[in-house]
This record gives sequence, structure tokens and C-alpha cells, in this order.
Amino acid sequence: MTVASVSDPVTAAGHADNPAQARGLPFDASCAACPRLAGFLAQQRSALPAYYNAPVPAFGAVDARLLVVGLAPGLHGANRTGRPFTGDHAGVLLYQTLFDHGFASAPVSEHAADTLRLIGARISNAVRCVPPENKPEPAEVRRCNAFLAHDLAAHPADGVVIALGTIAHQAVLDALGLRRAAYSFGHGARHALPDGRLLIDSYHCSRYNTSTRRLTPEMFAAVFAAARAALDARRDAGAA
Repeated sequence: MTVASVSDPVTAAGHADNPAQARGLPFDASCAACPRLAGFLAQQRSALPAYYNAPVPAFGAVDARLLVVGLAPGLHGANRTGRPFTGDHAGVLLYQTLFDHGFASAPVSEHAADTLRLIGARISNAVRCVPPENKPEPAEVRRCNAFLAHDLAAHPADGVVIALGTIAHQAVLDALGLRRAAYSFGHGARHALPDGRLLIDSYHCSRYNTSTRRLTPEMFAAVFAAARAALDARRDAGAA
């Protein structure tokens, strides 16, 4: 992929006018379309040469029925290991919860080469490159949306999407060409999407949210229990 190929954000209008854009763009580990993020990664390659320091791919089977969408790689987490939510605080709760609900083979994700596998689940991010201070700019989220649109194009029609935080929630809607105003973010909110999929919102499992108890393990578990129940009900309905 060239820089120019992702220079225009994927928007709802773009979906209507360009069916190919609605399917998104395959992930490109060499993407440098966002100058600020590319420059920050270059700085980290010098400062932290042992780190992965590149756009981080999604983790899990492309056709998994559960798609978890986070914000962006953490500097000392996914940017270090090359796997989403691996190596920092946010991943501790996420992988334990995935394991508890049958979506992961182990409760801890140690590094990208370990033996952990996801079971019927895939983890992606709204932004694939680590942003300074963990704060991507709106234009960067829009530019990276083509990669998320590609993930969603492969996601099964009877699947469930869990959005971790408002930015992830909005990125999913943008990637599907849906109006943000029609689907308000709220922890535990469930949105039936026009294509048949279910979108469930959760507060992000960040250190800040968990340490302030804005998000508790019980609250997070309830979101994944709802996703499991919905997936099981849809599977049973399809088999009937």
C-alpha cells in the first residue's frame, strides 16, 4: 500500500459512492500514511530498538464471530510485542476475560510467539500505530479506518462486535457507513445493526478505568457474557 492509498478517510459517503472502499484495505505493516504517527514510530525505533515499533496487525482468525475493537497499541504493550493488548495492563483483564468465556486458550498473553490462541474471536484496533500519549488524532482514526473496514468485511453476518471505548465505537460505525448519532455509546449498550450484527459497548480496559473503578472486572465480564450468550443464541437459531 502506498501512502496515497490511505490518505483519504473512509466515510459513510465514501461507502455509498465506492463499494471497493466499503470493503476496506488489507492491513499493511509498512503503512506510514499518518506523518505524526510515522514520526513517533521512527523515534521509538531509535529509543527502543528491541520493540516491534510498527503498525500492529489484528490477532485471531479473520472469520471469527466475535470481533473486539480497541483504541490503539500501547507504547510498552502491543508496540513492544506486536500483538494487540499484549505486554501492558489493559491486556491483563482482556485476556483473562476472553479465557473465562471460552474465547482464548489461556488467560495470559505473554508475547506474539507464545502458544495462546483465540477461539472464535479476533482482536483489532481503531488505530494500528502507537500514538503519542496514547491519544490518536481524529484524522488518524479516520485514515486508519480502512483497515478496520477490511476486518469488518470478513466478519460473519451473525457475529458480535465489542467496542472498547467511544473512539472504537465510532470507528466501527464509520467503517460500516452508519450514522454515529443513531447509535450512542454507553457501557453495556447493545446495538442491533442493519446488517444483522450486534454491537456491544464497553468502557476500555485501560489502567485508568480499572484503577478508578469506572470499569470493574465484573462489569467487563458481563459484556463478554452478553456476547457469548448472543453468539450461542444465533448459532442455535441458525441450526434450527
